Amino acid sequence: MSRPANALRGEATIAVEGGHILLRPTFSALVACEEELGPLFALVERAAAGGLKLSEMVSLFWHCRTDADAEATRADFSETLTQAGLAAMTPALKMLLGQILSGR
Repeated sequence: MSRPANALRGEATIAVEGGHILLRPTFSALVACEEELGPLFALVERAAAGGLKLSEMVSLFWHCRTDADAEATRADFSETLTQAGLAAMTPALKMLLGQILSGR
């Protein structure tokens, strides 16, 4: 199990079966996400309008994960998140989107 999230660093966690996924929106993580999904402000706008796709949320989490297991595939990561459910993912999404807008 990973360490607790540090809110001062903009970190968030998602409770999944067997532990937690620790997410940290570093500059490099956000750049990688933006390369894949397009401008982050557009991502935030889609989320605010209720138009954020599950695949976009998973992409953001994939790039921001800190417990990167070299053997874990993105498909496995996606399935783990799907099993956790949207209710488990929403607080982490809110934290990451807030960090994208406000920074630290």
